Amino acid sequence: MNQNSLRIVYMGTPEFAVAPLDALIEAGFNIVGVVTNPDKPAGRGQKIQESAVKKYALEKGLTILQPEKFRNEAFLAELKALNADLQVVVAFKMLPELVWNMPKYGTLNLHASLLPHYRGAAPINWAIMNGDKESGVSTFLLQKEIDTGNVIFQEKVSIGENDNLEILHDNLMEIGSNLVVKTAKAIESNDYPQIPQEDLTVAGEELKIAPKIFKNDCKINWSASIEKIHNHIRGLSPYPASWTELSDSNDKKVALKVYAANKENEEHSLPIGSLVSDKKTYLKVAVNGGYINLTTIQMAGKKRMQIADFLRGFQQIDTFKLIID
Repeated sequence: MNQNSLRIVYMGTPEFAVAPLDALIEAGFNIVGVVTNPDKPAGRGQKIQESAVKKYALEKGLTILQPEKFRNEAFLAELKALNADLQVVVAFKMLPELVWNMPKYGTLNLHASLLPHYRGAAPINWAIMNGDKESGVSTFLLQKEIDTGNVIFQEKVSIGENDNLEILHDNLMEIGSNLVVKTAKAIESNDYPQIPQEDLTVAGEELKIAPKIFKNDCKINWSASIEKIHNHIRGLSPYPASWTELSDSNDKKVALKVYAANKENEEHSLPIGSLVSDKKTYLKVAVNGGYINLTTIQMAGKKRMQIADFLRGFQQIDTFKLIID
């Protein structure tokens, strides 16, 4: 097969999936079609929004398919007519076998973890929330069970002590884009490893998982250690964001999202959850091992703001207490 003669159908939806698609095009690959989520209403105005991948595909003049259901006969006929040699999936829905098994080389997936660890929907979040020091990306060929196919290539990246989801996301997006191109070239030249995921584990090692994150998963447990709280906040920043609740003297609850915070390791004798503030520049929470210094927050119904701006408009902070449970 001649260099870059692979016919590729690309499947993805969010911003994370745009960079690998761009990298494939820049590398000269023939993208014969793009499959992405249908347009849908979003935001307060419920305006119809196109996916990040669709917007990019429109700019490049690519053929776009947006199936409501993957088993729809019309969609399957359109997909088959594209005559792809390979499908590439990045940050997309689970595919039925009749879709992922359609091309002769199968379907290549980029996953934002070092498989077999962190199979699931939210690998970047959970790696930070669990306090991992490294993460990475893996390319593999899809099989029936989610995220279980034979690994082709992996690349590691370190996680800084204060890196949040956004930082790690962007790092993995960059190295993942290069890895997708490397893998596509290897498949094209028919010279690529296929390593069973069980061969990448140590005997007795417990696999870390990355299930979808729900609202209750985002609630801050102020009784945890200072390290766990710090990891929890940065692993959910900026999306979907960790949250907590305050209550006033009348037991009225106020929800508060925490987008950024610093940890201050320090001995103290304050009760866990005590609020410490000068009402001007800082707001800290006493926890096991020190203080969590809140720096960027958002009250329900308000805009996101730096803590100094928040305190200027919320002088009654000393009448509130943190809800621990």
